[in-house]
Amino acid sequence: MNVGRIAALITTMLMVATLCCAAPAGAQVDQCAPPGVESASALPTNLAAAAQGPEADRYTTANVRPLDSIDVDALGLGTPGVLTVGTLSDAPPSICIDSSGQFTGFDNELLRAIAEKLGLRVNFVGTEFSGLLAQTAARRFDVGSSSITTTDARRRTVGFTNGYDFGYFSLVVPSGSPIDGFGKLGPGQRIGVVQGTVQEAYVVDTLRLQPVIFPDYNTVYASLKTGQIDAWVAPSAQAEGTVQAGDPAQIIENTFSLDNFIAYAVAKENQPLIDALNSGLDAVIADGTWARLYSDWVPRALPPGWKPGSKAAPAPELPDFQAIAAQQQESDAGPAAPKSTLRQLSDSFLNWDLYRQAVPDLLKTGLPNTLILTVSAAVIGLVLGMALAVAGISRSRLLRWPARVYTDIFRGLPEVVIILLIGLGVGPIVGGLTGNNPFPLGIAALGLMAAAYIGEIFRSGIQSVESGQLEASRALGFSYSSSMRLVVIPQGVRRVLPALMNQFISLLKASSLVYFLGLVADQRELFQVGRDLNAQTGSLSPLVAAGLFYLLLTIPLTHLVNYVDARLRRGRRPTEEDPPTLQPAATQEMI
Repeated sequence: MNVGRIAALITTMLMVATLCCAAPAGAQVDQCAPPGVESASALPTNLAAAAQGPEADRYTTANVRPLDSIDVDALGLGTPGVLTVGTLSDAPPSICIDSSGQFTGFDNELLRAIAEKLGLRVNFVGTEFSGLLAQTAARRFDVGSSSITTTDARRRTVGFTNGYDFGYFSLVVPSGSPIDGFGKLGPGQRIGVVQGTVQEAYVVDTLRLQPVIFPDYNTVYASLKTGQIDAWVAPSAQAEGTVQAGDPAQIIENTFSLDNFIAYAVAKENQPLIDALNSGLDAVIADGTWARLYSDWVPRALPPGWKPGSKAAPAPELPDFQAIAAQQQESDAGPAAPKSTLRQLSDSFLNWDLYRQAVPDLLKTGLPNTLILTVSAAVIGLVLGMALAVAGISRSRLLRWPARVYTDIFRGLPEVVIILLIGLGVGPIVGGLTGNNPFPLGIAALGLMAAAYIGEIFRSGIQSVESGQLEASRALGFSYSSSMRLVVIPQGVRRVLPALMNQFISLLKASSLVYFLGLVADQRELFQVGRDLNAQTGSLSPLVAAGLFYLLLTIPLTHLVNYVDARLRRGRRPTEEDPPTLQPAATQEMI
């Protein structure tokens, strides 16, 4: 099968995914849309038992500064007048990206309202939770917004505002599971949690169990539905927004968060910004904005004795969520019929309506950004890799040892660690040059990583060239550098073309890790675009669509380089226009 046929096949697959008959419009739930007060949930039944004897609130302020006394020029913002906010995109309804590509959710909409009270603009930047607090502490972000529970361990890294929400934990299990409560969790069970969350700490520190750790909420829920884990300890807002009618899973019990309230994270030393956000929070509570947003996005009963904002803030006036939830239960026709395994797989991987919805964003946003990251990093990797290869085979220790150390470090460290080290370590130093845009830092990190591998590929190719080639060129009068540049290196590069293409493919896939540094919505690459749509819908079909784009890029390139390599090995076929080959003199004499 030639390159053209392969490309045509993959293109056809994308067109089929795009043009195939769509599912009914109402069949897919947008999890990044406010569910409304009609979806209210009652107070968890086991809340009182779980909340017995809570510690005294040591952190909520007694009052706040008046709004008119806040000096917005003294808030220590990275960009004057702009609140740069690090957030997530995959935890609806609290924090997510909606179908129009905008960061939204209860946490972010509330922060917009607070910023408006302070006269500030908001710039949301997507990142991963594992790096959010460190980036906030390093002033990469002014604020971290991600339903962050304010544990004492986290307070050692960042400062927090007063609480704007108070979370519950939900226990989600497969339908028919013998586990009917937190008390039934024990050793030997596979209990899923998201890495770095307070739910992980709850399972480890309170339940004394070892959980199965996942990178995001959608991955852990997909594993639960397919039976890969026995239970999921989740934030109740994420659990209620993720578990849909007919899913082979159910929320069986809730418990109270024993680790304090949910708040916005700020650099510890930036007390003026913490004070300003606290003032804005009390203001939106007083004018009813908090109650409206809470009722629209996360309508659930508050725990007794707790309210948002400072201790002086008025208690919000909320609907009777208990009564609304009870009314909904009475009018509910009953649980939806469970889906068959085949239907579950179809909904998860073959939702054609979501393929059609994903392709435009993948083409307009994901594909260009992926190519920019990959091609730019590849150029850096090729140039620096060749320098490392030449230095690695040099007779001078001053060149050979630094090249060896560089290669060992950048090949030995995980890619995510290198990206975070460069982004958080070099970022503040060159922030004036990059405008605090992490895209150039991501390209640099990918290029430096690629150089270590490409340098070894080049070195092996150069050293595979027979020593007689160098000796013959030197005998013809070429200098050492000219012999290497014109004779040895071109042959070595030709021999490692397939290995170079494999490295390019690895670099293409590693470009998705740049999201750890924090990117605005228009900078997302292929994987993140698919992942965000996956978070909106709960279906894995957008990720499959992103995977098809990766195949569209990698398979033709792989076969193309194989074709070029074979062509270089056998040479061009002679044509009629080629001059006749001269016969050796000895042969002519015999004739």
